[in-house]
Amino acid sequence: MSGFLKLGIRPAFIDALKENGIIEPTPIQQRAIPVLLNGKDAIAKAQTGTGKTIAFVLPLLETIHPEKNEIQALIITPTRELAIQLTSEVKKMIVHAADIKVLAVYGGQDVIAQMKKLEGTVHIVIGTPGRLLDHVRRGTIQLSSVSKLVLDEADQMMMAGFLGEVEEIINCTSPSRQMMLFSATMPEPIQSLAARFMHEPEMIEVRSPQLTVEDIEQMLIETTDRKKQATLCKLINNSHPSMAIVFCRTKRRASKLNESLKAQGYITEALHGDLSQAKREEVMENFRKGKIHLLIATDVAARGLDVEGVSHVFNYDIPHDVESYIHRIGRTGRAGQKGIAVTLVTPKDDMYLKKIEKSGISMEKMRSASSKHNKK
Repeated sequence: MSGFLKLGIRPAFIDALKENGIIEPTPIQQRAIPVLLNGKDAIAKAQTGTGKTIAFVLPLLETIHPEKNEIQALIITPTRELAIQLTSEVKKMIVHAADIKVLAVYGGQDVIAQMKKLEGTVHIVIGTPGRLLDHVRRGTIQLSSVSKLVLDEADQMMMAGFLGEVEEIINCTSPSRQMMLFSATMPEPIQSLAARFMHEPEMIEVRSPQLTVEDIEQMLIETTDRKKQATLCKLINNSHPSMAIVFCRTKRRASKLNESLKAQGYITEALHGDLSQAKREEVMENFRKGKIHLLIATDVAARGLDVEGVSHVFNYDIPHDVESYIHRIGRTGRAGQKGIAVTLVTPKDDMYLKKIEKSGISMEKMRSASSKHNKK
């Protein structure tokens, strides 16, 4: 008997899962699906790669009434990439339930075309806060019938400054809604949001088996803001990464570093929220194919980024919390491969470094960027 059947998922969706190579539920799915099918609010702390999307999509699909011509479920997500990715996942799940209609609503799309689609039958809407709110204010989307609300990557929505928009959208949904909040980290504003809008939520926490760091050699190198870029270039020149991701704190820093590295002859592209959707897809495709050696990314842009063969991760800017650190370095050392993660640390980063080290993570200190760090 299928593990999903035991959890209460109907055969039509189990068949769709099998067709996508998913046979047994992951720990987050085993824990979240029964809670959500019971109609309870839930806060799930789970990283990318744990199977969290299916953990909330399946219970949503189980409760949709296709005969009702109204929006019954709303999934809010911080970026266009995630909205597209989630919509694609949902469509895979409903191949044998074609009467369920799903629509992605995000910026960068023609708003008039979206308005026309919203006039038709839509049961599930997956969207970014800005564009959703735009439709709410125009009166082109009706959310009062929404009884299932998911906030996906809630911490990233907060980091991107969407908290106000998210609260406004929540207030438009049914007061008796069931709410599900999925987040890799639980900063105070997220806890506060949960306290205000959720009813006795069940807490679910699952560690991702894909984000163990045993196969990743972790190093740190002390530098200064002035020498940081030269240090990174030395590291790249000495380690010759086949594919590497360089993490920057902001879009502006990612753009600036990308332009500078390009001018020096490196084969590099930036990945951040200011790029058009077409450009982001092109960058990711080129990176996967190995046409780009260095991807200069922000945390938000790299959420859900799953690319095989990344040999190195460089933290150009140190992450501000342990979960972000693990998420970043987890882009390498995947599928049994060894990976290398190097974090550049300036004197003012001491507080963040101590926070990471206090969690039990230890990074080997490199004497200089020229020192050999790819151990034999």
